[in-house]
Amino acid sequence: MTDQESISIFSPATAARFDALVLKYPLKRSALVPMLLYAQDEIGYLSDAVIAEIAQRIGITQLDVRSVASYYSMLRFKPAGRYNVQVCTNICCMLRGGYDILDRFKKELHIGHKETTADGTFSLEEVECIGACSWAPAIQVNYDFHDELKPDLVPGLIDAYRGKAAAKGAK
Repeated sequence: MTDQESISIFSPATAARFDALVLKYPLKRSALVPMLLYAQDEIGYLSDAVIAEIAQRIGITQLDVRSVASYYSMLRFKPAGRYNVQVCTNICCMLRGGYDILDRFKKELHIGHKETTADGTFSLEEVECIGACSWAPAIQVNYDFHDELKPDLVPGLIDAYRGKAAAKGAK
């Protein structure tokens, strides 16, 4: 084990994944976006410590990491809920009720755009597009897609994810 791995904020599996990524690309910097995504999956957001370690692993400045990370809307600089609900309101979803879906989530969760429930289980955000136009309106919860939604299905989705959270041990 190297010194870097022994002081890593990441799990040994994620640290090993990072080591493999930097070897995969001709330029270490090319591994930046995948590393940011894996880091966010493990830590929950891109903290100062995450940015510092990734910059060190790739050999670039923390400012370079922040500049790239700030470009991508799916990367977060503050914690989100265990289940991040992204509601698409782009044209296809909008025309088929995307805003009604968003409003129902706001009502049921008692939070707004880019907010997190008090218990940390859910965060909610309105997004431009999740690439499911043919099945609009659609949402994404973490990496799960739910399509052809109706507002009356929202409470059931929330209950299902609350059940998953309870089974895993509430946050």
